[in-house]
Amino acid sequence: MQADVEDKQSLESTGIAGLDDILGGGLTPDRLYLVEGTPGTGKTTLGLGFLLAGAEVGQDGLYVTLAETETELRAVGRTHGWSLHPITVFEMVPPDGLGENQEQTLLHPSEVELGETVRAIMDKVDELRPARVVIDSLSELRLLAQSPIRYRRQILALKHFFSTRCCTVLVLDDKSALGSDLQLHSIAHGVIALEQALSGFGAQRRRLHVVKMRGMQYRGGYHDFEIKPGGLQVFPRLVAAEHITRYDDAFVSTGSAEFDALLGGGLVPGTATLLTGPAGVGKTTISVQCMVASLERGASAVYFLFDERPATLLKRSAALGLDIQRYIDSGKLNLRAIDPAELSPGEFAGAVRTAVENDNAGLVVIDSLNAYLQSMPNEQFLVLQMHALLTYLGQHGVATLLILGMHGVTGDIRADVDLSYLADTAVQLRYFEAFGMVRQAISVIKTRTTRHERTIREFQIGRGGLKFGAPLKDFQGVLRGVPTFVGDGGVLLPARVLADPFDDN
Repeated sequence: MQADVEDKQSLESTGIAGLDDILGGGLTPDRLYLVEGTPGTGKTTLGLGFLLAGAEVGQDGLYVTLAETETELRAVGRTHGWSLHPITVFEMVPPDGLGENQEQTLLHPSEVELGETVRAIMDKVDELRPARVVIDSLSELRLLAQSPIRYRRQILALKHFFSTRCCTVLVLDDKSALGSDLQLHSIAHGVIALEQALSGFGAQRRRLHVVKMRGMQYRGGYHDFEIKPGGLQVFPRLVAAEHITRYDDAFVSTGSAEFDALLGGGLVPGTATLLTGPAGVGKTTISVQCMVASLERGASAVYFLFDERPATLLKRSAALGLDIQRYIDSGKLNLRAIDPAELSPGEFAGAVRTAVENDNAGLVVIDSLNAYLQSMPNEQFLVLQMHALLTYLGQHGVATLLILGMHGVTGDIRADVDLSYLADTAVQLRYFEAFGMVRQAISVIKTRTTRHERTIREFQIGRGGLKFGAPLKDFQGVLRGVPTFVGDGGVLLPARVLADPFDDN
């Protein structure tokens, strides 16, 4: 165990917390690493951040640019709020582009020898003795080499040179070579690949994966990242098994004694409750009431709002006597409006982790899964992501409320995806007809934690939240999807509440 601690302490940070987490702490010092990706994926930003992270701990950094000018690099730094003064930028592009007297020029491959360029890099390293070096980019050296054999030999020479100078080196490659160029993969100590792709609508999605990293355990698979002011923000793929905590799993009230009885005692920390039903049936209102009950007990909560505007939710909740604005003002509630077209699944999982680990959220509401589905490439990825996310929340003792809208109002009501088997508790909300009026019914389909009430209850939305009626038995057409009440009406809630749900007089 002590050896593991010492190994992690000897690693060098990349300057990106998420990437360090993926790599188990950072990069092994004095090695050569390849960062590859098409133009626009963030290689230059990663390289600059790597050097600036070294400067913060007193390490000298050298950025060798073979394509961009120093002015362009400093402009990139300013977009992130960085000053590049702590590092040295070695520009190997002549200022006038045509200077015959420039000692280091980069013209057509037939006019300049590769060896001269490589020797210029070596001379600069010997002059400055930097601890960190970034070479941007290898595509220029590949053009100068004119043959794979010569290119490989020069890269091997650079690798050997840096190994004797105690340098940690990042070489950037824009993947301009035809086909799959694995020359660098075999030479480099580690390889990090950056990718970006356009979806049918919304912002481009960026992700990275570690192709290899010798002598280190790292988190494999794809990890979403964004280029934001301040550098790359990487969201490590969520592995639920890495997050196990102890928590109290005693029942907590939903704020309604009738709903608690329907659930068999209330909500259970560490479980996920799925609320399904057609539009307008009351899924959001039930979630808000459960959340307010949790906030009144002193817990913190986070509400991820995909569908409505926050102003609409606040106004509607206030009209029901559920004032959530004061909890937002006190910092106990984090109400986040999410645009699924602009948010990657990895960034969303990162936001959930921040709410749980930094803000101590005891209740998480996702409203709704329909919009979250649109942020995923296809259905099976949604199920895998949600499985990992719900397992993570369960192991932290967080009560989760998931809202899933259904297509249709009566008859054949369907959902975009069936996630009921992932939830610990499934609550079904439906409309039904009785005496010429459309009413609302609620039933619990399953719970994994306790015996629940297997009845259908009518409910209404009024001031102060939900009002539940007695269990209803006189139904027909339930299995057809068109439940119709055929009793005498004595057990139904008063119709006056239906006429004005916000009037309790």
